[in-house]
Amino acid sequence: MTPRRAAHIPEEVSESLPPGRPLETLEDVAKGLAPRVRETLDAAEEQIDGFLSSVMGESFDARMARVDLHLGAGGVDAFGLDPKWAKYGFFAAAVLYRHYFRCEVTGIENAPRGRVLFIGNHSGQVPIDAAMIGTALFLEADPPRLIRSMVEKWTQTLPFVSTFFSRVGQVVGVPENARRLLESEQALMVFPEGAAGISKTYDRAYQLTDFGLGFMRLAIETKTPIVPVAVVGAEEQYISIGNLSGLAKIVGIPALPLIPQLFVPGGQLPLPTKYRIAFGAPMFFDGDPDDDDAILEEKVWSVKTTIQQMLHEGLAKRKGIFF
Repeated sequence: MTPRRAAHIPEEVSESLPPGRPLETLEDVAKGLAPRVRETLDAAEEQIDGFLSSVMGESFDARMARVDLHLGAGGVDAFGLDPKWAKYGFFAAAVLYRHYFRCEVTGIENAPRGRVLFIGNHSGQVPIDAAMIGTALFLEADPPRLIRSMVEKWTQTLPFVSTFFSRVGQVVGVPENARRLLESEQALMVFPEGAAGISKTYDRAYQLTDFGLGFMRLAIETKTPIVPVAVVGAEEQYISIGNLSGLAKIVGIPALPLIPQLFVPGGQLPLPTKYRIAFGAPMFFDGDPDDDDAILEEKVWSVKTTIQQMLHEGLAKRKGIFF
């Protein structure tokens, strides 16, 4: 019989074993390390709680308690929102919000209580703009608002991403989901430009693409006010010079932007542009949600032109992309 070869045990691990005791399994090592891992996790949790408290002026749990949530017995809501996941999501977003993009917010007082549709421009190749808008409303608004964003259906095919989105409060962008959220007095973020907006090339920066009509039908049907939102700064975080639409269709995604900075070491991170987020005054619309498209297009046009004007004003005020 061939003798069994002794496993190589790193010196730092072997030193953690009791003297004179033979190594039988790695379970001994795991048991020895478990308290250290727990201590590390507890320390990280304290750091996260401390940071969130410093930027909010109160603990995360206290602030979340002021949000109107409808949690089930399992601690999640009907769409999968889990406050425990949301806490870590807000921590990551708050770091970017305060220290990386250095967000400057105006008009936050325009965020009303109860049901509301936040309608904004979309850009930047990845939905960081949605995260920063949501962070602004949770950190800056009084009372805090936890907005739900409508995500593209194709995101549900992405491993982990689909679960993460639902746990931090995002929902698949279908009318039924939006209607249920608004009827329960939730705040909903919609980007009517869709994938065409977020994937636009740099030569079309801050030029709004066509708006869909669905949000207007929804606002009229549910008697929901619309708050226009303009984000300046996201267009430059990932500068796209083209779109490989043919290849995107083959792999089954809406767009495949050509971004030169991705080929530069460190360029995979978004550029640290300064975000400026403006919330406009609530807009109210009435009528029949089943009106002809031509009638609805006039109302959508008024929202679109309001956001475009807010973008022009934001661009005129800034002195540079990074400050």
